Amino acid sequence: MNQTSVSEIASESDHLRETVRAKYARHAQRVTDGQAAGSCCGGSAESCCGGAATDPITGNLYAADEAAAVPADALNVSLGCGNPTALAALAPGETVLDLGSGGGIDVLLSARRVGAEGFVYGLDMTDEMLALAEKNRAEAGAENVRFLKGHLEAIPLEEATVDVVISNCVINLVADKSNVLAEAFRVLRPGGRFAVSDVVAQGDLPDDLRHDMEAWVGCVAGALAEADYRRLLAEAGFDDVEIEVTRVYDPRQLPVTTTGETDWDESALARYDATGGRVVSAFVRARKP
Repeated sequence: MNQTSVSEIASESDHLRETVRAKYARHAQRVTDGQAAGSCCGGSAESCCGGAATDPITGNLYAADEAAAVPADALNVSLGCGNPTALAALAPGETVLDLGSGGGIDVLLSARRVGAEGFVYGLDMTDEMLALAEKNRAEAGAENVRFLKGHLEAIPLEEATVDVVISNCVINLVADKSNVLAEAFRVLRPGGRFAVSDVVAQGDLPDDLRHDMEAWVGCVAGALAEADYRRLLAEAGFDDVEIEVTRVYDPRQLPVTTTGETDWDESALARYDATGGRVVSAFVRARKP
């Protein structure tokens, strides 16, 4: 690859990262100011973690006892598409890393599961989210938690530090997914588990949608194809890869702009339908040998 191509890719990645950072900073600030946040795909997240589901991605992800166990602001700012803390079967004494920890809901729930003898790191790049997460940590009284600032492509932890890597609807937002998976592999101990919830594309997502920056931030265009997810995990060194679909979405329910004013382009939707395509939430599991 020539230097120009490398520079262009780096520039696009930086632009995407800043677009994502700015959007999630606004979400955190809304919650801090006492307003409702939105889902990762533009809809309302007022009841994303309990009660009546209003959003096809974020609705009803957490059981009532889990929702009651965390501060309200951790619940209100949740932008996930699954519940990796439940699906990962966390055990007392384990060390966990949450990639893209946001307001801290999955970190705090993980901290309860691993107990006082365990520890949980949350990694996020957005100052406003980190500040909100730290407030939520203090309110919850969680002593076995530390939030880190950084990027998923360069995790600020030593090699073989954690037993489990979790994430909730974040890897799809990163341009260089192969690097993220390689970093997850690096920080896991031998025998460690990769256990994330993410949006996955089945079928051929139209190129014009993939190149729409607003759709990237809306959780749609950045979704890996299932076969690509499996391939990249294997290339990173993982084995025992499993992808379990947890929800299937009608693309018409998924706005692709940050404002929520524009839904899927009907021509793009028709082309996607023609390939048998669908957008799903999935639980992605793998193991470091």
